[in-house]
Amino acid sequence: MAETGLPDKGAENDRRAAVAVAPNGGRRGKADHPALPVTAAELARCAAECADRGAAMIHLHVRDRAGRHTLDAGTYRAAIDAVRRAVGDRLVVQMTTEAVGIYKPAEQIAAVRAVGAEAASLAVRELCPDAAAEKDFAGLLAWMHRERVAPQFILYSKDDAARLADLRRRGIVPGKGAAVLFVLGRYAAGQVSHPCDLLDFMPPDPGFHDWMVCAFGPDEGACAVAAGALGGGARVGFENNFLLADGSRAASNADLVGQAVRGLAAIGRRAMTADELRARWDGLR
Repeated sequence: MAETGLPDKGAENDRRAAVAVAPNGGRRGKADHPALPVTAAELARCAAECADRGAAMIHLHVRDRAGRHTLDAGTYRAAIDAVRRAVGDRLVVQMTTEAVGIYKPAEQIAAVRAVGAEAASLAVRELCPDAAAEKDFAGLLAWMHRERVAPQFILYSKDDAARLADLRRRGIVPGKGAAVLFVLGRYAAGQVSHPCDLLDFMPPDPGFHDWMVCAFGPDEGACAVAAGALGGGARVGFENNFLLADGSRAASNADLVGQAVRGLAAIGRRAMTADELRARWDGLR
């Protein structure tokens, strides 16, 4: 890894890019798109379709019986089991810890421990916003390190990135490097992302040895390609976007995965497999 944080020129990882799918999120439902998966069975079918189109990871949100966002461990385990029956090991299965205005950090941390998923996404600004939260955050990360639960840190701004870099330097984040997701925009009505939004995070901190982007709106695929050209990967799907590059409505999450995979292939980037993504994240330990 070059000191800029970008991959070394000519490194094999330059030619691979991970595509993840975020098929539902915690805020949307069938009223937003009839193909948005909510139940365990729907998530399993979506996972299989997206794996077939080149996804390496699925980022799961689950819902309670009323259709609301939940971090309930039993609901999560049921969804993960359904996905595993459908795809085996062809996808890294990642749970979210997103608060969605409902959960406090202690509850988010407890959910990670109770579910024991293969991977979990952690928003730095939610779980470790200040010095008072650092002890509990360090305890969670140490547990994840021991249990081989892969963290991916969600970063919404340069300030979030600087905060994570500082936590790494002080040893609160263990391991050789961090996997991060740069969010190009915010969860707001009418939010639209553009590839130039990625410049706010460039170059990434040298300790961010694996990074992806997620974006909002019809330029989601273009943002994926921009990230791939710079050595990153992309998370696409109905959590943030329903639109294809031409502005038409995608019929499924798999359509957005396929668009990203084709766009990356057009610039010589091969979609990474789940096992390749696991190996990369294992290397960060």
